[in-house]
Amino acid sequence: MQSDSGKELLHLHISQSLGVAIIEGAWPQGSSRTLEAIQDGFDVSRTVAREASRLLESLGLVQARRRVGLTAQPMSSWNVLDPQLINWRLHSTDRENQIYSLTQLRLAVEPAAAEGAARLASVHTRAQLLPIASEMRRTGEAGQLDEFMELDIAFHSLLLRGSGNELFAAMADLVAVVLQWRTEFDLMPAQPKPEALDLHEEVADAVFRGEAQRARDSMEKILEEVRETFDDAAQTRAGLTRWARSER
Repeated sequence: MQSDSGKELLHLHISQSLGVAIIEGAWPQGSSRTLEAIQDGFDVSRTVAREASRLLESLGLVQARRRVGLTAQPMSSWNVLDPQLINWRLHSTDRENQIYSLTQLRLAVEPAAAEGAARLASVHTRAQLLPIASEMRRTGEAGQLDEFMELDIAFHSLLLRGSGNELFAAMADLVAVVLQWRTEFDLMPAQPKPEALDLHEEVADAVFRGEAQRARDSMEKILEEVRETFDDAAQTRAGLTRWARSER
């Protein structure tokens, strides 16, 4: 008999497989699939198929209708800020578009969040940033990327949650997905750039001292480095693709 945790993992696996099919267009928008087709296609019970369909519906990827089944929806209906959907897109062929959108969103939001934290965060919250930035330097210089990633997530999440803006705070999980993805797909250098480490300490110091404009400016510089990293990676991939084609 399958455990509850096994059923949970199974329905998540199925929903991701179907979700990525919609994202990539393999399940075209406007076309429908029944629960029975999902049951047969994945050889699972109706209960598991139903749980998978509910998750897809909650993300706006499908619309469920009686006697029709699940109809794939256009992107305009997707809950594009949901961290789970973002994670699926990052694991699909739509990865580069998702990276571009997320980077643009971070460029717009995180400098304002840093400024807000410098103005509005509690003394306790502001003081927490300094040791986190210090540990980021230690782990970054040692090439301990997994530990560095966890600290990076804590740093940015603390800023977003301490910004005084509830919408910014709600983006903390979203940013965590992006930072995890950078490490998972080797978009982090073996050692973070010294400039990036300096700037995290600069943001922490500015927020601690309540210097809002300096906090904003330093965060903008951090995100500019992020954008440059993604641009470099995209150019490298494009170069490798051209090389592979020339070798055929």
